[in-house]
Amino acid sequence: MHYTIILTAKATAQWLTKSRPERDHFVETEVRPVLDKFADQCSVRLFDCDFTHAQVSDFMIIETDNLEHFGYLIGYLRESKTFAAPYFDVKDIIIGVPNNFRGPMNIDDIRKAG
Repeated sequence: MHYTIILTAKATAQWLTKSRPERDHFVETEVRPVLDKFADQCSVRLFDCDFTHAQVSDFMIIETDNLEHFGYLIGYLRESKTFAAPYFDVKDIIIGVPNNFRGPMNIDDIRKAG
């Protein structure tokens, strides 16, 4: 099964008070290695939305065929200052399956069983 995960987060004052070069350095030395470690198992895209949303400043779209890999990816980010300092507070995690309504389920299978 293929999963799409949306993780929403809010940048903290600790992150926002860093200079742009400090942020870039952190992403390259702390975040990028984690994303690269799981690149074969999880496709990750990063988005900025603080100019369009008051409660969420950033979100990630992660795609994977194995939720265990997603769990490890998030675990590594939690162990880093990304979520541990915290530079970002996780607001929500939404996991979906594309077109699941078209799956092999048939309500008649249940109705006949009763």
